[in-house]
Amino acid sequence: MDELKTQLEERRKMVDEKATKYRTLRDECNDNSKKFTITRNEMNGEVRELIVQVREQREIREQMNEIVRDKKAVRQEANKMVRESKDALNTAKGPEAAPEPRQEGRRGRRDRPDTIHSLRRELIRLENEFEMGRHTGKNETKVMKRMKEISAKIKKMKISEDSNTDLKESREALREAMEAQETAHSAVEQAAEAAQEAHDLMLQWNKEVDNQREKAESAHRNLRASKKDADKNHRAYIVSLRCLHSIQDMLRAMRGANAGEGQRPSARVEVQDLMGKLMSGDTLSTEELMQLQRYD
Repeated sequence: MDELKTQLEERRKMVDEKATKYRTLRDECNDNSKKFTITRNEMNGEVRELIVQVREQREIREQMNEIVRDKKAVRQEANKMVRESKDALNTAKGPEAAPEPRQEGRRGRRDRPDTIHSLRRELIRLENEFEMGRHTGKNETKVMKRMKEISAKIKKMKISEDSNTDLKESREALREAMEAQETAHSAVEQAAEAAQEAHDLMLQWNKEVDNQREKAESAHRNLRASKKDADKNHRAYIVSLRCLHSIQDMLRAMRGANAGEGQRPSARVEVQDLMGKLMSGDTLSTEELMQLQRYD
């Protein structure tokens, strides 16, 4: 009998240690579950906020793209006005200002009609060559004469153009058309840049959504694993308690038999009540849990 009591006492200590271990592991898993739940909920909250940002940037991008289309239509109209203004200017200059067909050789270039622009370009070239000392002697006199002729011709052509009302109006119309063209082009570029910025931000937020969503899913996977481990350790804890109580019941019965006494029914009923609460999912206090393991 004494040998059996010794073995039962050893088993009781071993099962008590296992029950304590399973209870500790279960509590740790439950604590981890709470942490993973908080992390998952925080990540999901950030995902929802980021999705709002993605939608906002998408709407801005679409609005900017619509503006780009409108501005391109305005620019196209401005381009048309520039072409028409150039045609009107050429018409106002008269047929003598129209460029002649291109001819081969140096003579072909000389036969082209002079314009204020071409004459000014030639005058600047000659002035630069003169300053560098490339024309000396008789050639110097010749170049000086040519420069005077060019200046006089430019002045004459300018007076002629200034007196031509149609030509002045055409030049002004072309200037205004080109300004409108430049303004429209700038507006298109600004709207396109804003649309691209919104698009880039949308992609950035989308990437962040994926990152945070992956974190939330990882936390959820950890939560499920932690709950699974908690349930497994809880079941092992219940089994350990049952084994522990069975051993304690046998030890108590053996002590009672030796002393000629019966079991204390009140202690047994109290423990059964606590076990019933534990099995039904109720949360027991630390003192109640310890009482389950101290039951003797």
